[in-house]
Amino acid sequence: MIRKSAASEDDGKKHSITYWAKEKVICPVCQRGFEQEVMHKGGGRMIAGNLTDELHRNFEPSKKFGRIYPLIYDIGCCPKCHTAFFWSDFPRIKDSATLGRLESDSERRMAAAETIFPYYNLRSERSLFDGAAMYYLALMCYEKADIAYAPTFKRAMISLRLAWLCKDLDIACPGHNYSYIAQVFYSKALFFYQQTLINETSRIESIESISNFGPDMDKSYGYDGVIYLSGLLEFKYGQKKDLEARLKKLDEAKRSIARIFGLGKSSKAKPGPLLDVARDLYDKLAAELSSNNVFTEDDEEE
Repeated sequence: MIRKSAASEDDGKKHSITYWAKEKVICPVCQRGFEQEVMHKGGGRMIAGNLTDELHRNFEPSKKFGRIYPLIYDIGCCPKCHTAFFWSDFPRIKDSATLGRLESDSERRMAAAETIFPYYNLRSERSLFDGAAMYYLALMCYEKADIAYAPTFKRAMISLRLAWLCKDLDIACPGHNYSYIAQVFYSKALFFYQQTLINETSRIESIESISNFGPDMDKSYGYDGVIYLSGLLEFKYGQKKDLEARLKKLDEAKRSIARIFGLGKSSKAKPGPLLDVARDLYDKLAAELSSNNVFTEDDEEE
């Protein structure tokens, strides 16, 4: 497996990509302390590229540092018990029921992660491969977390990021089925994003505690971004065997996007990248629905 070091070489000099934080992070499950790897900011490390329709920011490789994957440093993982969260959740998750479930599930999630990401390393500077494994461990950990920590939304964002990371892995290390695995995580992201909306509107699980909706690290697109991604993922990765069910889902997505973003000729345009991708998705949804003779009230307004 190809590994990417946290330092690159240029003219014989090493340029650090990350550093170790002075204070250790305490794992709430096993109470062991471990080091936090943090990415340096600036210095030409992150050269922003295009923003995809999935609100994923691509970063261009630099001559000094090569290709960098900032997302992999957003998750922490205890090397002792393999408990993984977003860094900010390590001091927050304290309830005994959640911690008990995580402790009893430790061996299972280690084995599951090893199956998809064999020989991942939690004790040294992380590679793209290690980072993806940590995200997968976090996905399984949030499965055991209490609803007070908004685990459904976090599993949605983690699943989407895992799809991106697995696509990167497939490019860096082809022939290991990571392209297929990416599609699996896209399907999971679709389910969890839509379940987030159901839970929020039904007041089953609140997302008020979420400070950053991502889905990437460079910008938070808020709750509107959740609605947009729910529709986009349905359009791109939803099931296609049952056409009637698909068209019903796409019609619901089109209505939601039109309502949230005010799309249509009679509305005033709102600036911003989210509006741009939402308008493009709206047009694609309208085209597919129209080709199948499905029309809604907002079509008449246009």
